[in-house]
Amino acid sequence: MEINPQENPIELFKKWMTEAYKTEISDPDAMSLATVGKDGKPSVRMVLLKRVDENGFCFYTNMESRKGGELAHNPNVALCFHWKSQTRQVRVEGVATEMPAPVVDTYFKTRHYLSRIGAWASQQSRPLSSRKELEDRVAEFEKKFEGENDVPRPPHWVGFCVAPEKIEFWQEGKGRLHDRFLFSRENGVWSMTRLNP
Repeated sequence: MEINPQENPIELFKKWMTEAYKTEISDPDAMSLATVGKDGKPSVRMVLLKRVDENGFCFYTNMESRKGGELAHNPNVALCFHWKSQTRQVRVEGVATEMPAPVVDTYFKTRHYLSRIGAWASQQSRPLSSRKELEDRVAEFEKKFEGENDVPRPPHWVGFCVAPEKIEFWQEGKGRLHDRFLFSRENGVWSMTRLNP
C-alpha cells in the first residue's frame, strides 16, 4: 500500500471513514479518547465522532464527568479509530479545544428527545445508588420541560474539537508486515513518514 506524501490527512481520513461506513456493523464513528488526570495517569473510553474538518475531530461531553475534568486540566489527548472490517486503524494526537456555545446549541437541538433529557438527568461518572434513581431523575426533568418545544442544553454539556498534530494511518499486512504512515503537522504544514510495522 502506498499513500501520496502530499495527501491531506484529513481528506484521507474522510475517505477511510466513508469506506468504514459501508462495512462496519455499528458505530464506524466510534473512537477511543485517551486523557490524562491530575495524577498523571491515563484514562480511555469510547466516544462518537460527530464532525471532522480542518478544525479537527469533534465530539460532545459532560464537563462534570471524569473526562470533562481531565480535559479541563490537560487538553492534550489521543484518539484511535479501529475498523475491523477494513483491517485499518487511525491514531490521532492533538489538543482539544472547547467549541463555541452557538455551535454546541445547534447540535444539541438535533439530538433525540430522551438524549437531551438524559444530558440533564445523568450526573455522569458519579456514583448511582440504583437504576431507579436515574429513572426518577429522567422523570423529574421530563416534568420540568413538559410542554416546552425545546429542551435547552445544560451549561455543563459542551463540545470539543481535537486539532491534530499527528495522524497515523495503519493498514494490516500479511505476516504482520503492516503499512504505517505518520502525518505530522508543524507550523500548519503536514509532512508524511512511512513507519516500520
